[in-house]
Amino acid sequence: MTSSMTQNSSSASRPSHRGNNRPVTLLAIIDYISDDNPDAAQVLKDEIEHKTSLLPERPQMYRAGRVDGTREMVVRPNYIVVYAESPEMVTILRVLHAAQQWQ
Repeated sequence: MTSSMTQNSSSASRPSHRGNNRPVTLLAIIDYISDDNPDAAQVLKDEIEHKTSLLPERPQMYRAGRVDGTREMVVRPNYIVVYAESPEMVTILRVLHAAQQWQ
């Protein structure tokens, strides 16, 4: 199941859509971290959610992705949000650890 959220910003507002892979991958990362440090896991989750909520305002702010048609937001040196943008929407494709392959 996908979820979507609309961001209200300047006149260039566009919705943000979270693809199917995003919740599972983010939850897997948070679950893994929380085994050793629940507080750090919550801080990382909050940081990722906050930063992705700002993407619709300036989606081209982050680097071009390794896969054509994507962009990558480095949340922390080891955590990357992969997303695609169109004039109408920003779609979160995946949240991954930097050591993971993205294709």
